Parts: sequence; structure tokens; C-alpha cells
Amino acid sequence: MQEQAVDNRVFRTYPRCLWFLILSYSMVIVMANWFDPRLIQLFGITTDAGTLIFPFTFLLSDLITEVYGYKHARRAIWCGFLFNAIFILYGQIVIHLPSPSYETLNSQFDLLLKADTRIIFASVISYVCAEPLNSVIMAQMKIWTQGRYMGLRFMTSTLIAAGVDSTIFGTLAFYGLMSNYNLAMLILGMWAIKVGIEFIGLPISLRIARKFKQIEQLDVYDEKTKFKVFSLETNYQQDANHYRG
Repeated sequence: MQEQAVDNRVFRTYPRCLWFLILSYSMVIVMANWFDPRLIQLFGITTDAGTLIFPFTFLLSDLITEVYGYKHARRAIWCGFLFNAIFILYGQIVIHLPSPSYETLNSQFDLLLKADTRIIFASVISYVCAEPLNSVIMAQMKIWTQGRYMGLRFMTSTLIAAGVDSTIFGTLAFYGLMSNYNLAMLILGMWAIKVGIEFIGLPISLRIARKFKQIEQLDVYDEKTKFKVFSLETNYQQDANHYRG
């Protein structure tokens, strides 16, 4: 890890792997929202296709928060929001551009890209509620447990944040389009899949987190962090890094 002193108290970190984690997080967000309108059924559980990949956003957010701190996770969340917005906006521009005079497959492509305003609205609201909540829970629990029980922290943050995300998204996107019972089963299915994937991948997640701490020589605690959502500031004081090798 390279460090640049700012005022003898604050340092900026330039980690080697953080850029890749933020890039991966943003890509998963775009993919998850792209597949949200497609409903699927697996092992008797009905869910949307985006649910299969969305848990990786919690995993990546947990990893960034655990190693680099909440402030970097917050920046990743806003990067994901920005790139998803650009993706949706560009898609809407494309389908409204004129087609050639000869026969094409544009009508099928446009049908695929036509955004359901309700789906987009539900996705945005659930995202800005659940993703920051996940990182805040991770950061606060790390302080409360003094860095112990990393697996418990990963699971607890996902358990709560995935419940919030699934409930808000499912209700806003599909209420009135199916019976209340089917809607409840859909929400429960989305939540169960997200938590289940997190649980299955937990041993790998913990090993990756420890490896990144070793590579970066970072283990940031947010003891003095103000958990503001609308901020991109990422500076930490020297004593925020508890890495001991």
C-alpha cells in the first residue's frame, strides 16, 4: 500500500485491487438490473433472473467494506448507480432511433430493451435503500465485534439488506400484477436465494477477504466515520488501519 500524508493525521490510500472490485461491483449491478424483468422458477421457487447474480453485489460490497472501509464501499455503490443509469438511458435512446428501410431484427431488439418504468423505479429505490444499509451494518458490526466473527458479519448484513431489497423491489415492481400470496412467495424466494448464495460462498468470501488484507496491508475500521450516503470522500486517519500482518 502506498500512502501520501495530507496533514499528519489523514492519509489517502491507493490500493492495488480496489479498482477491480469497484469495476466488478458496477458490472454485476448492470447485469442484475438487465435481467430483473425475466421471471424464472428453480426448485419450485419463483424469482427474477437478476436475483441469481445480485447477491454478488452484497459480497463485493462486504469485501470492500471489510478491507478498505465503508467510504470506499459507498463510492462503489455510487459508481454502480451511475453506470446502471447510463446503461438504461442509452438503451432508451437506441430504441427510439430510426431503423433502416430494409428488414431487420430491430423490433425484437427494441422489445427486449423497452424498459418497464415500474421495474426501473423499483430497482432504483431498492438499490439506494439496501446497498448502503448493507455496508453500514458491516462497518458497524466490525466495530462492535472488534473485527471478530467476520462470517457472522457477512451473513447478518446480507440477511437484513437482502430482505429490504427483495421486499421493496418485489412490492414496487409486481404488486397488483399477481395475487398477494404469489407476491409474498416471490419476495421470499428472492430473499432466500440471495441469502443462500451468500451462505454457500461464505468460505470462499472469507478467504478472499483475508487475502486482500494481506495483499493491501489494510484492515480499515470506521470508528470515526460519519455514515453519510451522499458523499464521495474516502480519506481515513492513520489509526483507522488496524492491519497487523
